[in-house]
Amino acid sequence: MDSLQGKVALITGSGRGIGRELAIKLAANGARLVINDLDAEPANETVALLKRSGAQAVACVGSVTAPDFADRFIRTAVDNFGGIDIIVNNAGYTWDSVIQRMTDEQWYAIIDCHLTAPFRILRAAYPVISAAAKQEAAEGREVFRKVVNISSNSGLNGNPGQANYAAAKAGLVGLTKTLAKEWGRIKVNVNCVAFGLISTRLTAADAHGGATVNIEGKELPVGVNPELLKSHASRCPLGRPGTAQEAAAGVYLYCGPESNYITGQVIAVSGGI
Repeated sequence: MDSLQGKVALITGSGRGIGRELAIKLAANGARLVINDLDAEPANETVALLKRSGAQAVACVGSVTAPDFADRFIRTAVDNFGGIDIIVNNAGYTWDSVIQRMTDEQWYAIIDCHLTAPFRILRAAYPVISAAAKQEAAEGREVFRKVVNISSNSGLNGNPGQANYAAAKAGLVGLTKTLAKEWGRIKVNVNCVAFGLISTRLTAADAHGGATVNIEGKELPVGVNPELLKSHASRCPLGRPGTAQEAAAGVYLYCGPESNYITGQVIAVSGGI
């Protein structure tokens, strides 16, 4: 269980849900973690949990859409652990509406979170990764680093009411495939995981439509109508939504040395939908 021993992994949105489960899995395999969440409490709770297990972890709290976040996120990794090995762009939420009712605010909020933020983070990481890769090449060593971008079935196939989210997640696939070509020379594997319906606090059954979550001061609706969950189960070959642990396991496939010759790929973790 030490395939990632000493590796430095940065995961956005890792204070809870899928990101937290991935952090636990990477830490169990030896990685050192930079944990991010919009709110300090879940981020610090995850850091404390990891430290109790014997892992090294620090928090970088804040919105991934903040103009200074990318530089601060990368600096946290370098200042605390000396480098970067794995970046997982996981943070996200939905703010749904059919296109004729979707506001510019809704559109840009989701695009900024799911596409602009990963772009900024990867741009900020490039000087650190490139410098390390050049030094390793000069020493005759081949060291692979990993980027995993989290997309969605909505980005691959579209989904009614999610023009903003689907467009952002489709764009993330394009970013993944482009960086796989640009960064292959510095030995970075850039891949993408597209989630189907995964059971989290954002997708819990909500029969009355009143559940909300606070995102940067906005109370946004969350939850899924139980009838829609039943419909999904009937269409899904595996018969149910995925768990956060199963989603994290799909991301982990791209984080370890087994993926050293895999890049520019998209895998759907969706139960067959």
